[in-house]
Amino acid sequence: MPAIDVVEWTDLTGEDIVHRWPQYGQANIRLGSQLTVRESQMAVFYRDGKGLDVFGPGRHTLSTANIPLLQQIINIPFGGRTPFQAEVYFVNMRTFTNLKWGTPSPVIFRDDELGPVRLRAYGIFTMRVIDPQLFVNKVVGTEHRYDTESVGAWLRDFIVARFNDVLGETLDSVYDLAGRYDELGSAAKARLTDDFRNYGLQLEDFLIDAVSPPDEVVEMIDERTRMNAVGDMDNFTRYRTAKAIGEISQAGGAGGGSAATGAGLGLGMAMAQMMAQSLSPQQAAVPGVATPMGRTCPNGHVVAAEARFCAQCGERMPEPTGTCPSGHPVPPGAKFCPECGARTD
Repeated sequence: MPAIDVVEWTDLTGEDIVHRWPQYGQANIRLGSQLTVRESQMAVFYRDGKGLDVFGPGRHTLSTANIPLLQQIINIPFGGRTPFQAEVYFVNMRTFTNLKWGTPSPVIFRDDELGPVRLRAYGIFTMRVIDPQLFVNKVVGTEHRYDTESVGAWLRDFIVARFNDVLGETLDSVYDLAGRYDELGSAAKARLTDDFRNYGLQLEDFLIDAVSPPDEVVEMIDERTRMNAVGDMDNFTRYRTAKAIGEISQAGGAGGGSAATGAGLGLGMAMAQMMAQSLSPQQAAVPGVATPMGRTCPNGHVVAAEARFCAQCGERMPEPTGTCPSGHPVPPGAKFCPECGARTD
């Protein structure tokens, strides 16, 4: 195996966190060779599974002076140009952004208003390596390449576990989610900081994109919102009834035939009677009896309380009906109640 005089690595994908050189086994590196470490990189030397030294950005001449442990494990014949076998792990020290996390399965959350609800959550996080040798020893091992997809796979388990705890301790109801994303994200980041540092990593940012209940719960929330928007249910019923009458009449008129028109008008009349009853559920439309909108003529038309004739059919309005002391209706001019015999004067 020829001795190597230049050791370097260029990240072509932008996604590699660690790159092992060479990919497999060890390489013969000659004392006095040049090691090039680029900005945002660190290089960790290993020989026989033992870390020798860590190099920062710049060009380094490999010798026993800057790798003191080499002097203990190799002989120095041949004028100090002895090849030695080693591997180099280049660690990308830049901040890796847009790393995604999410709950693989719904989380059971006890909502104060809705009861137990299944929630899903997802978002992004950014992190960087702060201790390259610790990260290589604990995480990378002997892998020849370690990228953001690899690190994200096992970090998501930590993230989801800590986020579930924060969600249960911080949130009371999904109705409060809109204003709590920043608070939940900050609390989850604080919980995860030590987990990341144990592996030589630092969590820079932790963002929550959404925490969403299942579709059926969303529909229930939408229905509840619509009901709250209605306000007074009686007024809403009257509005819907009047609107239905208008739509039926238009449908009957647009049908093109007398039968369709008659059916539309008939349904409209039936709906009108239902609406009249809904407008005054405790009073029937009795001729001459006052209603919340006035009185009714003998033909059932509503007229003003003080009117003497009906504006719709011209019928003379009967004199207002009185009541006896017991509350029974008494015909005009009657001195005794026809039901209980009580005097009306």
